[in-house]
Amino acid sequence: MRTTPPLHTGHFVLTIRCADAVGIVAGVASALASAGAFIIESSHFGDPDTGLFFMRTEFRPTEARFRTAEDFQIVLKPVAQRFDMQLALHPAQSPMKVVLAVSRHGHCLNHLLNRWHSGELPVDVVGVVSNHDDMRRMVDWYGIPYHHLPMGTDKAAQEAAFLQVVEAAGAELVVLARYMQVLSDAMCEALSGRCINIHHSFLPSFKGARPYHQAHARGVKLVGATAHYVTRDLDEGPIIEQDSVRVGHGMDANALVRIGKDVENVVLARAVHWHAERRVLLNGLRTVVFRQGGA
Repeated sequence: MRTTPPLHTGHFVLTIRCADAVGIVAGVASALASAGAFIIESSHFGDPDTGLFFMRTEFRPTEARFRTAEDFQIVLKPVAQRFDMQLALHPAQSPMKVVLAVSRHGHCLNHLLNRWHSGELPVDVVGVVSNHDDMRRMVDWYGIPYHHLPMGTDKAAQEAAFLQVVEAAGAELVVLARYMQVLSDAMCEALSGRCINIHHSFLPSFKGARPYHQAHARGVKLVGATAHYVTRDLDEGPIIEQDSVRVGHGMDANALVRIGKDVENVVLARAVHWHAERRVLLNGLRTVVFRQGGA
C-alpha cells in the first residue's frame, strides 16, 4: 500500500516575480497579516544581474473570513499592482499530478516510483509514457496507467498522443526519466516550464551512445548529473539541480555507469521534489531554487 505524503491542509504557496524594489517583502507581509495569515516559511532573492526579485511564501489562514485562494488574491491585489508583480497562489493540500516518461533505462523511473510509493515525494504519479514496452511490468505493479506510444514514421502523431495523455490526466508536470527521444520544438513549447529532463553532466563532451564508457576512456575523475527544464535548445534548458561524485583510476567503465545512475536518481528526485513544492522560479536562462528538504 502506498504511503500518503503529509498534506498541508489549508495552506497556500505564494510565488512572486517582479522588478526589484524597496518594500516588496514588507508589502506582502503586511497584506497577509491584514488578513490574519500565519506565515510558515518565506524566502526571497533579488538578482543584481537582472534587477528581478523572486519570492516564495507559504502561509495558512487563521480567520474564518479569509479562507480561499480568491480571498487572498483580493487581499494581495493592491501590493501586486503597486509592484507590477507576476503573482501565483496555489493551495498546498494536494500533491502535484505528474506524468513520467521512460525508454529502456528504468533506474530513474524506479527511483521516482519508489519515493512516490513511500510517500517521500510530494507528487501524484498519474501515468507513465514510453516508446517501448519494457517497463510495463514494473509500472503495472505500482498500479499506474502505462501508455505504450512507439515511435513510428509519424513523430507528430506520437507526440500528439503523448500530450493527450498529459492533458487527460490533468498533469502539471512531465518528467523525462531517461526518455531517450528528442522532443520537437512544438512539444517543447507545449510543455514549457513544466517538463524536467535528466542527463549526465559530461555534456557537451561525450555525446551520443555509451557516454560513461567514453568518459572512462578519457580518464574522467568526476561523474555527475544535471536536471533541467526542457527547451528547444537540446540539453541546455535552465538548470534546477546538479551533483557529482569523484571516481578513481581503478574503476572500470561499468562502475562509472553504476555510479552515474545513482547520481541521476538523486538529482532528478530533488528537482521533481522542489518543482512540486513550487520552489523553482525561472529567471531567464537560469533558475532561482528556494531549497528545503527533497534531498
